[in-house]
Amino acid sequence: MIRNGKEGRIYPVGKRGLDVMISGVLLILFIPLFGMISVAILVDSRGGAFFRQIRVGKNGKLFNFYKFRSMIRNAEMLRKTLRNQNEAEEPLFKIRRDPRITRVGRFLRATSLDELPQFWNVLRGDLSLVGPRPHLPEEVKAYSEAQQERLSVKPGITCRWQAENRSSTKFDEWIESDLEYIRNRSFRADLAILYRTFYTVLTRRNAV
Repeated sequence: MIRNGKEGRIYPVGKRGLDVMISGVLLILFIPLFGMISVAILVDSRGGAFFRQIRVGKNGKLFNFYKFRSMIRNAEMLRKTLRNQNEAEEPLFKIRRDPRITRVGRFLRATSLDELPQFWNVLRGDLSLVGPRPHLPEEVKAYSEAQQERLSVKPGITCRWQAENRSSTKFDEWIESDLEYIRNRSFRADLAILYRTFYTVLTRRNAV
């Protein structure tokens, strides 16, 4: 655990330093890839290359969350019409063969390339490399009092639940996994999650 002693003082500073260093380097290295993905998205379907959405961060602070657009332009408007096809546990919304996903978008999701713009969120300080995935405001409203602890830390690009259960649809189990991470977080745990995430993405295990 990181709440007491020397490690508790070093961990937050070291974690932020690692976030800035890795996200800054990757954003520079990925400039050509960003360009190619953007062109592919624009050629494949109408709309912009990036998707912006409001998510809930540490202590309930709202922020703009960025991804490469993987759905058709009016996807959010169509969500209500697809509610009866939801395969996830409320308040999550997930359809394995979501008709709103574009051809390029399906590839981006399978390879997690749609997540690359989130390194900008990390550099800005909205996200960390490792932490509970940021939920939508309506999803946060479904938290129980005990589950509010999930908002006590900065959210992340990846978490243990995502690394191990990439396509899972169980809301409460996801929350409990995040709470366990929060209570026992450490540099070793973060590095292990990053390694498992890299392996999961590389092998496309449980990809949607």
